[in-house]
Amino acid sequence: MAGELTITPFLSDALVILGAAGIVIPVFARFRITPIIGFILIGVAVGPFGLGSLVPRVPWLEHITITNPEALTPFADFGIVLLLFAIGLELSFNRLWQMRKLVFGLGALEVLISGSALALFVGLAEPLNFTAALALGFALAFSSTAIVLPISGTRTPVGRAALSMLLFEDIIIVPIIFILGALAPNAQGEGWEGLIETLWQGGLVVAVLLVAGRVALPRLFAQAARTKSPELFLAASLLVVIGASLATALVGLSPIVGALIAGLLIAETEYHTEVELIMEPFKGLALGVFLITVGMSIDLFDILTNLGSFALAVVGVLTFKALVTGILLRLMGARRGTAAETGVLMASPSETTLIVLAAATSALVLDTETARFWQTVTAIGLTITPVLAKLGAGLARRVDGVAEPTAASDTDEPRTIIVGGGRVGRLVADMMQTHAKSYVMIDTNPDLIAVAKRDGYRATFGDAARGDALTRLGVETAPAVVLTMDEPVLAQRLVAKLRQTYPDLLIVARARDTDHAAALYRAGASHAVPETLESSLQLSEAVLVDIGVAMGPVIASIHAKRDEFREQLERDGGLSEKPKLRTSLSLQDRTAT
Repeated sequence: MAGELTITPFLSDALVILGAAGIVIPVFARFRITPIIGFILIGVAVGPFGLGSLVPRVPWLEHITITNPEALTPFADFGIVLLLFAIGLELSFNRLWQMRKLVFGLGALEVLISGSALALFVGLAEPLNFTAALALGFALAFSSTAIVLPISGTRTPVGRAALSMLLFEDIIIVPIIFILGALAPNAQGEGWEGLIETLWQGGLVVAVLLVAGRVALPRLFAQAARTKSPELFLAASLLVVIGASLATALVGLSPIVGALIAGLLIAETEYHTEVELIMEPFKGLALGVFLITVGMSIDLFDILTNLGSFALAVVGVLTFKALVTGILLRLMGARRGTAAETGVLMASPSETTLIVLAAATSALVLDTETARFWQTVTAIGLTITPVLAKLGAGLARRVDGVAEPTAASDTDEPRTIIVGGGRVGRLVADMMQTHAKSYVMIDTNPDLIAVAKRDGYRATFGDAARGDALTRLGVETAPAVVLTMDEPVLAQRLVAKLRQTYPDLLIVARARDTDHAAALYRAGASHAVPETLESSLQLSEAVLVDIGVAMGPVIASIHAKRDEFREQLERDGGLSEKPKLRTSLSLQDRTAT
């Protein structure tokens, strides 16, 4: 009928997804429930085993359920691609090269030992032949890149260990898929020939991407930046990540390999921060779609019917993987707390597990019923990963003997929060004590915290970049937050996060150099102190005093030069019009000093 509004299935599905992202997830956040669990539970509710099963009897439910779950798969895959792209932006080729021993040492051992142990476990638990047990064991050995890294980050010891293992898993997935094809009945060797062809073609494509990217990307983003158009900058970013992903996919490699390379290449340019910020909303929404698809695969009725079998399978897989990963990390020199937390966090199966199970089923290595059972086990594992992260963090504190961060209500007065317990953080704490100012020091390294507490500092264990650690320390009432860690990217992100949440907070940050200081000012720092500048001023002060210049004028000139540099850095950071919070001494006070 002309003029009648037709609601297409695509619009109906889009309404459900955007409703989950814009309405339901903030409700979960209000009750401090991670959005990861929120998206998965949304998938359970709107999927074919939830409200979708009632559509034949209640037709209007079609508008609040996912009518075609398979149609979401490309969007879910795109979420994984954007996640690996974001990981590449956080890395650099130098840092990746430094991690090579972890990636191809720890990562390889974790997959081989976990896969073999799990193959033995499922082979004894079910009447499976050798090939099927091996395929299932290695499928379950994978851990979730999409869920683990957003929880752990890549800068903490746990994050670095998890990243090294996950990177190897992303690399090894290609030969595993081809080996499954070679082991399939009537394969006649095509799988092995395909593997060799993919490896040489993939190596050639990766080499071309590396060479072309280093030449073309700086020019591409420079042109986009000159237009001052966010839309063009976004288009250039999507062009790079999708183009690189397609290039690797066309030769049989995983698209995420291309996405990771694209991120690494852009990380080497001066535009990586802007690219990361502009891509963040797309990554978050696409990952939300992936998590919804995970939830839609969970059949609660089937789980309740076979509760004992599912519980035994989930507990068995989690226990095997946690023990193997934790023991390997300890043997490679990791702290007990890091090994324990990483082992528990990496214990769940992964979205890659679902890919390997599908490949094994297509190759007739696994029967459909067995694959469906372990797909449900994988979905359950993905759902409880955030809970495992909490348990792992608590276990790490207990193993290391470090107490949880002190709640803000435990103190009678506001405290300055010092992020970082190293040399610079301790010096700031010394000055706070000298002037009788209350403070608390926070760091992710329990060894530093234990030594600091032994030496009389008010220090606590925690990750300022994750969760509510700073809230527990009373950041709402803190006079200032001082960032002392030597991690430029993390410092910049934390400044931006704090400035967005607490617009009036005094944020003083350590900068590696003047360029980093300007970036910190752009992110919202009240003051950024470059190490190179301070060392130059101290050298000047020492030489002037030693050659006979009076102390008072020297100190006054040093402070004047410091203010001059600060104003220049603020101008470089685009903050020349911003009202400045000044904490420096007046000229009279400087002379008196």
